[in-house]
Amino acid sequence: MSGPGIDPQNIEAASFEIIRKMVDLSGLTPAEQGLVQRVVHATGDPSFAGLLRWSKGALDAGIEALRAGAPVVTDVEMVRAGVSRARAERLGSFVACFLNAPGVAEEARERGVTRSSVATERAADACPEAVFALGNAPTALFRLLELVDAGRVRPRLVIGAVVGFVGAAEAKEALMARTDLAWIAVKGNKGGSNVAAACVNALMKTALEGAPG
Repeated sequence: MSGPGIDPQNIEAASFEIIRKMVDLSGLTPAEQGLVQRVVHATGDPSFAGLLRWSKGALDAGIEALRAGAPVVTDVEMVRAGVSRARAERLGSFVACFLNAPGVAEEARERGVTRSSVATERAADACPEAVFALGNAPTALFRLLELVDAGRVRPRLVIGAVVGFVGAAEAKEALMARTDLAWIAVKGNKGGSNVAAACVNALMKTALEGAPG
């Protein structure tokens, strides 16, 4: 399967065919099926199909936002790098990460908080109606929810795929308890940058269906 004559698109198509045989996609809309398949494909782990959750209408909200050119804000550079820039450009969107923005590290040290918390505040001020895709830092998700409560940010969609054993499951439980936000989440301690990026890419692909090129 790795020889020089294998078309990458054929490999992806074959992978998705295998995933469809491994994962129960019955009862899901085409957009939901695309989301689940792309996350399983990105992780190589079919168990993610049972961990993904989303609020009612969340995928439609994200697709609508992307079609309107809403920016995508990520918590770490790895998520930003994993999101398709070509698709973002076609949608009139862009992908931003504020973790390494000037002054973030210094402010975090002075305040005794994480860089992710400060970066989330910067993102809220710069892109208050973005699609937020968080795949690494629980503190970024906790802070984002606090900023929503404070009225400083109005996310079009929050993708909560933060990962780890300290705070990750709790941050995502807090997100999944919200009824005032459109959200996609991964239940438990699993997640990761590749998962967050895969969610965005799946929504972008659906948003572009029927687009020329």
